[in-house]
Amino acid sequence: MLKLTGGAGVVGLAGCSSFGNGNEAYNIGMVDAQTGSLSAFGERNQRGKDLALSAVNDVGINGSDLQITVEDSGSENQGGISAAQKLVNQNGVPFLIGAVGSGVSLAIYESVIEGTDVVQLSQNSTGLGLTEFPGLLRMSPSGRTQAVALADLIAEDGYDEVALTYVNNDYGQSLADAFVDSWEGSVAYNNSHDQEQQSYASVISEMNDSGADAWLFITYQSEFSSMVNEIYSNGYEAMLYGADSVSGDNVIENTPEGSMEGMKILVPSAPVEEQNYQDFASAFEDEYDQSPTSWAAYAYDCVITAALSIQAADEFTGAALGEVVRDVTRPEGEQVTSFEAASEILSDGGGPSDVDYQGVSGPIDFNENGDPVGFLQVLEVQDHSYEGIDFISS
Repeated sequence: MLKLTGGAGVVGLAGCSSFGNGNEAYNIGMVDAQTGSLSAFGERNQRGKDLALSAVNDVGINGSDLQITVEDSGSENQGGISAAQKLVNQNGVPFLIGAVGSGVSLAIYESVIEGTDVVQLSQNSTGLGLTEFPGLLRMSPSGRTQAVALADLIAEDGYDEVALTYVNNDYGQSLADAFVDSWEGSVAYNNSHDQEQQSYASVISEMNDSGADAWLFITYQSEFSSMVNEIYSNGYEAMLYGADSVSGDNVIENTPEGSMEGMKILVPSAPVEEQNYQDFASAFEDEYDQSPTSWAAYAYDCVITAALSIQAADEFTGAALGEVVRDVTRPEGEQVTSFEAASEILSDGGGPSDVDYQGVSGPIDFNENGDPVGFLQVLEVQDHSYEGIDFISS
């Protein structure tokens, strides 16, 4: 397959390749957090991506396989930019899955993607600011729904005062601002913290001094683990709440039993009662001996959506893929829940608007801002593990 590799400053040629010929693979790119503070999300993404690749390549796209070249962002903006530049300008990919952190995704879009025809689809970014960039698609829902739901949850539990700390980046700032806008009570403490600090003792001490009985954390797993240990070692008592990124095995493994008992966390969720999600979860458990998270489901759906876009497009270019990527998930078409079923419609002469792929993470249905339909689940920490206690649909 002939590839035209655009140089740094070439607009419109980056990611331009000839259409498949039944022998060569279609190659797209993925920027993921394989190292750094978001690496736990990256691990889940890679597993979801690998399962989706198997599902696609068992069927094939126009007789060819799909390949995904993965580059590490290091969980940082500049790392994401460098990874995306390599994929777009050197590898010439017309479709880029990436990234995890909202700030990283936005940095990639503004520095690498904007002004080109390359399609960018973030697997995990929930930052509210991404809605303002309709050319930047994402599979996980906007944090605005989460912010409103967090405010409602804390109020329904009987609290009218909250202490809030958030990670000092686009994700943390935007979600914290949206929460404050939605919260009808008082905010006794509202301050940011930096990533990867050796200690968060001062943050926790100040939250305790605020007098609030409800504490809300909008941060990442490693940072939150340190904060929980500070709370526990000092004997502080408060009702803990968290945004999606504070939950995970790393937190459970690195905090004492009983240190988070009763904590409630809102996380983006897949529709776990649907058959296509259950099939995905079963395949995931068979392969990895553990249950999937919604983050793995989002990565899975990114790959399937990319593959359907490739099959539905007139040619393997960013411009052609951009014209169909929204259509293959919209409700005008026939509802299908697998790549195989969608591929059959396209192979039988159907166009992109004839397919409505219902993802394992939900209906998708990208709107004009590039945001999908979303689900949220309320988790509660019980006996040092996460238990789902409720669902919220946007």
